[in-house]
Amino acid sequence: MADWIPAEVIKNRHWNKDLFSLTLRANIEPFKAGQFTKLGLEIDGKMIQRAYSFVNPPSDNNLEIYATRVADGLLSPRLHRLEEGDTVYVSARASGYFTLDEVPNGEHLWLLATGTAIGPYLSMLREKAPWQRFRKIILIHAVRYAADLSYQAEINALQEQYAEQLIVQPFVSREPAPLSLPGRIPQAIEDGMLERRVGLPLNAEQSQVLLCGNPQMVRDTKAALEAKGLTKNLRRAPGQITMEHYW
Repeated sequence: MADWIPAEVIKNRHWNKDLFSLTLRANIEPFKAGQFTKLGLEIDGKMIQRAYSFVNPPSDNNLEIYATRVADGLLSPRLHRLEEGDTVYVSARASGYFTLDEVPNGEHLWLLATGTAIGPYLSMLREKAPWQRFRKIILIHAVRYAADLSYQAEINALQEQYAEQLIVQPFVSREPAPLSLPGRIPQAIEDGMLERRVGLPLNAEQSQVLLCGNPQMVRDTKAALEAKGLTKNLRRAPGQITMEHYW
């Protein structure tokens, strides 16, 4: 049973008809960037819960969760309807090992996400540590439609702050979009398009790669990276690929 505590909704920001971000106030225990929590609501006498990563850095007092409304879901449509002042329950303790202290050192840090899985990367990038550890950081966000590219203001602010270090490359798969690559991440790795666009090599010598999001993307991208000589990162055998399946 999760250690539930009440969280007050400060803001519910709707990016489009399905994507939304909840800003919450709750006195949770300290967490690491990249970790996740559980949100819950009591529905018909049962606590219905789902895991969500933090978007906010650990130094922020308020918590932020980025989510998508699943039309036939039990929980997400109700979260989508929450208003300022409402209460949702949150786990007091964060979970997960998708954190930068589990990642070996390297020259280039590649952060690959689909959809709402960009959340934990925004938490990481608003800390000082990654900028001190890696010479270049490449943030890749793959979505279906350009309207799904949320958090542009926050990403632009990071690009201004770390102009020499941060490279941002969106993918939009279902419509043409300026500055975006078409198609899927694994294909762009296999055919070299991603390296050509970014201007950096993806290799075992220089790269650390984090994969987060759609399990199909994670599996296919891992295979594409392994074909280039990168290996899964394990505590007993450090490698270059660190993964988080998002559902």
